[in-house]
Amino acid sequence: MILYHGSFLKIAEPDLTHSRSNVDFGRGFYVTPLYEQAVKWCGKFKRRGKGGGISRYEFDGSQEAELKTLKFDSYSEDWLDFILNCRSGKDTTDYDLVIGGGANDKVFNTVELYFDGLIDKIEAINRLRYEKPNLQLCFRTEKALELLRFEGSENV
Repeated sequence: MILYHGSFLKIAEPDLTHSRSNVDFGRGFYVTPLYEQAVKWCGKFKRRGKGGGISRYEFDGSQEAELKTLKFDSYSEDWLDFILNCRSGKDTTDYDLVIGGGANDKVFNTVELYFDGLIDKIEAINRLRYEKPNLQLCFRTEKALELLRFEGSENV
């Protein structure tokens, strides 16, 4: 499977050192099978006057069974709880790989309203159920990163 990472530079050797904490699925290296989503990830760097670059990887899914994986097929109560734990720094899970929808702008607004106590969980889930999930994979351990092989990069 081909996966993409959007940034301002080529990343031939992904690592966990440069990853941020308190994001959707916690500290890790984020990729997507959706090229256009990776292009959107580059947008925040381009708005800051940096370039945009898409790095491309081959994911060896045949060894995925060896990883401790958490997969969300839709925006759900479990997804919302996991996102909130990760974003608030309370995640203590030991998953190698987390797969699911990311919090794009519209989804993020709903998550923030819930996080701030302005809507309850039921209202948040009701709003999210109408959103079409994008897809991101978060490689959270070195063991997981070993399954990615750099294939090249391009400027966007």
